[in-house]
Amino acid sequence: MSENLKEIVEEINKNDNILVVGHILPDGDDVSSLVSMTLGLEKLGKNVTAVIDDEIPEYLLQFPLVKSKIKKFEDVEEIIYKKYDIMVILDCSSPDRIGRFEKYLNAFHVLLIDHHITNKYFGNLNWVDTTMASTAQMVYRILTSLNVEYDKELSTMNLLGIATDTGFFKYQNAGVLVFKDVTELIEKGANISDISNTILDNIPLEQIYLYKDVISNLKLALNGQIAYSLLSLNMLSKYNVLPKDSPSFVENLRSIRGVEIAIVFQEYAKGSYHVSLRSKKWADVSKIALNFGGGGHPRAAGFSVETNDIRQTMEEIVDTISKTIANHNPDSAFK
Repeated sequence: MSENLKEIVEEINKNDNILVVGHILPDGDDVSSLVSMTLGLEKLGKNVTAVIDDEIPEYLLQFPLVKSKIKKFEDVEEIIYKKYDIMVILDCSSPDRIGRFEKYLNAFHVLLIDHHITNKYFGNLNWVDTTMASTAQMVYRILTSLNVEYDKELSTMNLLGIATDTGFFKYQNAGVLVFKDVTELIEKGANISDISNTILDNIPLEQIYLYKDVISNLKLALNGQIAYSLLSLNMLSKYNVLPKDSPSFVENLRSIRGVEIAIVFQEYAKGSYHVSLRSKKWADVSKIALNFGGGGHPRAAGFSVETNDIRQTMEEIVDTISKTIANHNPDSAFK
């Protein structure tokens, strides 16, 4: 057991009233980590509340425990000082990622557990392990160190985060440790078929139509090495898709032959866009995102922009990225 993991476990052991916080724009790893931590600590008799200051995408709400276990900011705002002893933040690289909970950071002893290379170490006790493919794996180590007994529900929810953050085991981060953890969770009762059927084989027809429009906006740059597109509120409204329920389709663009970097500019509020970046083999998009005030992983990252002219902003950002990688050398910093 690493020293940081040991300290995290000791701190959790000492406290019974725990607020577990996830990040805005929640994904599978974040939601999985929150639910798994909550289920595990409740088995130890802890009073645990999991919260996210944002809407959870519909595809994750298909898992009943996500809907029942994760609360909203408004649910705890009035009792936050009275009810909780410590704050445990999962899968967050910077304080702004926890939304309105950021203003309570100084009120609690904060335990930060994350795997992003761009993490800013803003907790009182930080366990950041960039060798982990997912935060869900780190939660697994915490709970097993606490001798939590895994059942089918907990095992499946814990596996959810590992599966989604490795692209269902097709990304470069799906190494030996990932498959070791997956094997153990399946032995404990996890059902990978339930997870894949719920996420991969359950796409609403409206999203298929939306993908058609995203492809119609597709543009290429740098001799086809960069693919980018726009996903606007008008496009979402056309098919009655809520922003929180829309996939970014960035993975689809990355799958195009010859593309190294895929970018989708997704509007989530009028004039406000989240920019999703994915790379295939060598480009470190976490460094690109960091230059624009964001962060993430070498192969998956993002940042936000505000603009009244998204078309011009898109071209400016793509031009900057093109210049960054145009003279790529496999031995350079972007490897």
